[in-house]
Amino acid sequence: MRALIQRVTSAQVHVDGALVGECGAGMLILVCAMQGDTEDLPAKLAAKIGKLRIFKDDEGRMNRSLTDIGGQALVVSQFTLAADTRRGNRPGFSQAAPPAEGERLYAAFAKEMAALVPTQTGQFGADMAVSLVNDGPVTLWLDTDA
Repeated sequence: MRALIQRVTSAQVHVDGALVGECGAGMLILVCAMQGDTEDLPAKLAAKIGKLRIFKDDEGRMNRSLTDIGGQALVVSQFTLAADTRRGNRPGFSQAAPPAEGERLYAAFAKEMAALVPTQTGQFGADMAVSLVNDGPVTLWLDTDA
């Protein structure tokens, strides 16, 4: 699985103009299931993200985790994280998991995050409008095969 994490003060996702998910201080997590991802990866990725020390402590250092601060998460599926841009100018997405498998792994990941912190989601496969206030900015890329 692949995730792009942004530390936020707030984030929202809309589908057809309707708010479907939001979070306050915490993380916007864009996530993509990849070809060959296994059932154990959503839990492993969620555990890693929940423990990442990217929030400021009392001395202003990135030394606190999402769970330490009692933060929230907004989890949004984004198959374009699987983009292969090595050839030509049009990205290829063949490394992304097939839609049914991607949705299943995405839902499993969101469930694992919800066991750690208050979590809301976008809508899998929908054309979503995501807005956020990036805090820092802090943006990290995680890959379970790396």
